Amino acid sequence: MRAAAFTDLVGPDGVDVIDCETPDPGPGGAVVDVDACAINRHDLWILEGESAMVEADDLPFVTGLDVAGTVREVGEGVSSVESGDRVVLCPNETCGQCRFCREGPENLCANFSLYHGGLAEAARVEADRLVALPDEVSTTAAAAIPTAYTTAFHMLRRADVGPADLVFVPGVTGGVGVATVQLATILGARTVGTSSSAVKLEQVREFGLDHGIQSTDTDEIYEQVREIGVPDAVVNHLGGEYTELGQRVMARGGTMVVCGRTAGGTSTIDVAELFLEHKRIVGSTMGTQDDLRRLVDLVAAGDLEPAIDEAYALEETADAFVAMSERESVGKLVVHP
Repeated sequence: MRAAAFTDLVGPDGVDVIDCETPDPGPGGAVVDVDACAINRHDLWILEGESAMVEADDLPFVTGLDVAGTVREVGEGVSSVESGDRVVLCPNETCGQCRFCREGPENLCANFSLYHGGLAEAARVEADRLVALPDEVSTTAAAAIPTAYTTAFHMLRRADVGPADLVFVPGVTGGVGVATVQLATILGARTVGTSSSAVKLEQVREFGLDHGIQSTDTDEIYEQVREIGVPDAVVNHLGGEYTELGQRVMARGGTMVVCGRTAGGTSTIDVAELFLEHKRIVGSTMGTQDDLRRLVDLVAAGDLEPAIDEAYALEETADAFVAMSERESVGKLVVHP
């Protein structure tokens, strides 16, 4: 079979289509013919050599978390899916033994990790991580959900966002940002987001963004947000200086949920403000398999249409990473092996 592999950790020039052995399902596993696989900034960090999880000795490396397709074959002991089933993969990898695996939520697992291997014609996965796709949900739409949308959904749940709340989303044109806007709108909340691009802000308005601020200056953003209102919640996938901004701008008793570090791996907080104003800063990684199921149901019901910016053939995977690295897209980039 063919796979789009990282053969050098130098950015998009390090992506090559190579021949690999077709995987065997093995006990408890399944082989999925991959119809669609979205890429994420997590993959780009690996490709650019910014992730400690993959080193030169691990090459060639096939990434790809967000797998959707059709089950080709199942292994011994598998009864949850069968050949021919249309499925999407929950990319969470957990130990299955710690108290969080037993009691939930699973994404708090002490040994939490993520699946890789979807940028290929076929992928070997754990069968119990597969979620069935109704006929109403295309594999392209399904591939957009597992990382960006479950992450955003889980963050909104952790911030207890509800009707009439104001949600602040710095970097709103990214995958998690767009997903947050769409899901907050479904919850009846209002959103205010930022970007350096007026064009991209207009695109996100089409997905439900209520207020867009074209700026990267945190003081300017603070003033403009406060002219709109006082956010009840902040969904922060940027980290860095935006964590301090989020703390400053949100309401007394508000919650900021942080899931990324695109703008920097360290942040400063005002400790006195934190406890005197009863604010919360919460970390969050991905979501749960139940979150994924609920999102698939929303898509099937017609309440959610995942934002897809562009689709690529397997041979064009490097082009997809170029688009991501140059921040050209609004919505998900999906590869069709």
